[in-house]
Amino acid sequence: MNVLPAEEELMVKNAAREFLDAECPPSLARAIEQDERGYSVELWEQMASLGWFGISLPEAYGGGGLPVTYLGLILEECGRAIAPVPFHSTATAALAVVNHGSDEQKQSILPRVARGDLIMTWALQEQDPRLRADAVQCRGVVDGDSLVINGIKHFVDNFSAAELVVMAVRTAEPTDDSAGISLVIVPTNSAGITETRLTTLAKDSQSKIALENVRIPLSNVIGDVSQGWPATSEMLDTGTALLCTQIIGAARKDAEMAIEYAKNRVAFGRPLAGFQSIQHLCADMIVAVDGAQLLTYEALWKLDAGLPYSVEVSQAKAFTNDKCQATVRSSQQIHGGIGFMMEFDLHLWYRRVAAWTMRMGTSFEHRARVARSLLAQPGRVRLGMDIEAVA
Repeated sequence: MNVLPAEEELMVKNAAREFLDAECPPSLARAIEQDERGYSVELWEQMASLGWFGISLPEAYGGGGLPVTYLGLILEECGRAIAPVPFHSTATAALAVVNHGSDEQKQSILPRVARGDLIMTWALQEQDPRLRADAVQCRGVVDGDSLVINGIKHFVDNFSAAELVVMAVRTAEPTDDSAGISLVIVPTNSAGITETRLTTLAKDSQSKIALENVRIPLSNVIGDVSQGWPATSEMLDTGTALLCTQIIGAARKDAEMAIEYAKNRVAFGRPLAGFQSIQHLCADMIVAVDGAQLLTYEALWKLDAGLPYSVEVSQAKAFTNDKCQATVRSSQQIHGGIGFMMEFDLHLWYRRVAAWTMRMGTSFEHRARVARSLLAQPGRVRLGMDIEAVA
């Protein structure tokens, strides 16, 4: 098994970095923090013209048909450039349609995603923010040929920009062979939806949405009613691995900024990099990001290969959460007081890494799933995104 990028993948990654270096300066992220739209329309259109949004969608629907590893490499560069676009949320939701949607759903959604004409997002978290089926209490009731939804969803990425949201709702009580969850495609302009914009650490676009008697055609359900937890679990695993790539890209850029600063900042007659304690911090930062990157690449490789991957996803997310957060903290320490000034760009990366590590599962949640796999007999098994504490 070789999880390192092949030559063709590196070409895509390098091309993405060159484009984003030229078109996505830190000033763009600053500007979008004050923009009600929550994303750069111009940058989105440029990325669409490059075919990025369809790179891992099937060729039959206008995509590139390439493995998800290619998508991960591009999102890693988006994280490095802190690109203010709803790419991750759209990719996560679109891949759920690819893997579990009907032919009609794929035909109506995927070509538009590939062209950049459709922004999507997903919604799962509620009062209990854990990524598990019993935390879903937003209710869906079948009424004729419709599903009527009532409940509240928290921390929905890019809802204000999205046209469709792929949402997990409870349509039945859990049984031995079903979690009672349905995965449904909900238009964001549906009657009965109220959005409340949230103020976040990253100053990005997240919302709380309340649904009151929202009526959706049953044809919008992905798969069968009350049988949607496996599809939901796979969507969360895929989105988690892709989010890790964004965190890694941002953390590596932050570390590089700290190392460059340490080389040039003179204190007590010599550069900061001449002090052993600073050297150790710099070494630890690179070791941490490299480790997170390898674990994430392994998870994406297993996902593409059709092998059990959920434990690898949790390993990657738990490690990335802890180590990349430590990396950006060390970068702040190396920069000293200047790192905390709003006029200096460093905080743009710090705030995003800190925010992203809290999304799609905490370190505790993902370590719990790894622990469960270690206790399983025999060996490791695919558990699905049903994370719970281990006694």
